[in-house]
Amino acid sequence: MSTLTQPPATAPAPRPASPPDGPYRKPAQGKIKCVVWDLDNTLWDGVLLEDAEVTVRPGVVAHIRRLDALGVLHSVASKNDHDTAIAKLRELGLADLFLYPRIGWNPKSQSVKEISAKLNLGLDAFAFVDDQDFELAEMEFSLPEVTRVNAADIDTELVRTEFRPRFVSDESAQRRHMYHSQLARDEIESEFVGTNEEFLASLGMTFTIAPAAREDLQRAEELTIRTNQLNSTGRTYSYDELDELRESPDHLLLVATLTDRFGSYGKIGLALVETGQPDWQLHMMLMSCRVMSRGVGSVLLSHIMERARTAGSGLRADFVETGRNRMMQITYAFSGFREVAREGDRLVLRADLEQIQPLPGYVEVQVTP
Repeated sequence: MSTLTQPPATAPAPRPASPPDGPYRKPAQGKIKCVVWDLDNTLWDGVLLEDAEVTVRPGVVAHIRRLDALGVLHSVASKNDHDTAIAKLRELGLADLFLYPRIGWNPKSQSVKEISAKLNLGLDAFAFVDDQDFELAEMEFSLPEVTRVNAADIDTELVRTEFRPRFVSDESAQRRHMYHSQLARDEIESEFVGTNEEFLASLGMTFTIAPAAREDLQRAEELTIRTNQLNSTGRTYSYDELDELRESPDHLLLVATLTDRFGSYGKIGLALVETGQPDWQLHMMLMSCRVMSRGVGSVLLSHIMERARTAGSGLRADFVETGRNRMMQITYAFSGFREVAREGDRLVLRADLEQIQPLPGYVEVQVTP
């Protein structure tokens, strides 16, 4: 058994909580968040540069629209002439279905890496569909984390558990539209003249914090499964677990939502706090990666710190180093949390409630009792 070590402290530090179900693992169900499609002899029959009158495959489009309604995103990685292919997608009325398409002559593995960076999703959340064995093999060699699907097998492969989220919320069905709104934000930001804070102020952001309601729990479970970089413990929670905690008198389950002048980012934050004396214990803190660049990553955390201080309690937080959540560790450190106990990759952090970071002036924060 490993030995608990801790920095010098005036009082004994608690032992970090062990995970209840062994190592943290993301469930396989719904693990695919984006499908990247080839075009020639995959999305359509024929080779576009040889025959401009290619024929779209209705079965493929049906799969794309079905998965889109479930919240699964789509993109393109095609070796083709960019302008010709984009024009054909627009002509077919399909261009809006694909986010950050990569069309050119680079290796398709490079295209998938670029799409992954743009969407801020891990490579293990991607599936790649192609009709060519060579392209599938190149993807396996270069990016083995990516799920590979032969275009001939989509009717059996794309209905597997990995492509089916457990819940489909209203927000899931709007996910692609949220990303398109992000494209508009990115375009405005690239042309904006001024400081980053001035740009953020121009967005008119409203950050709302509220107790989780039952109708929030499907999205809350989804957040625990999808979020990696801004997840304090990496643990997933089921709908039933969250519902029990929501009704517990000894816990706070808070949901954060963000909107701006382009529309809603949806529910982007979740926190689970066990209240009590002398300390509150923050068991889970996570934020959606899609708001990383919006300067609101510590708003929910500051709110919890303020509530603990008002209640006359201290605040400690569980943290598990997952290898992917360094950004959340930095968020805690920036907010004044310091390590007081460690066992392996499991830490306990303590907040300095005398030094709570002020809320950023470029966002309006609304709190629902």
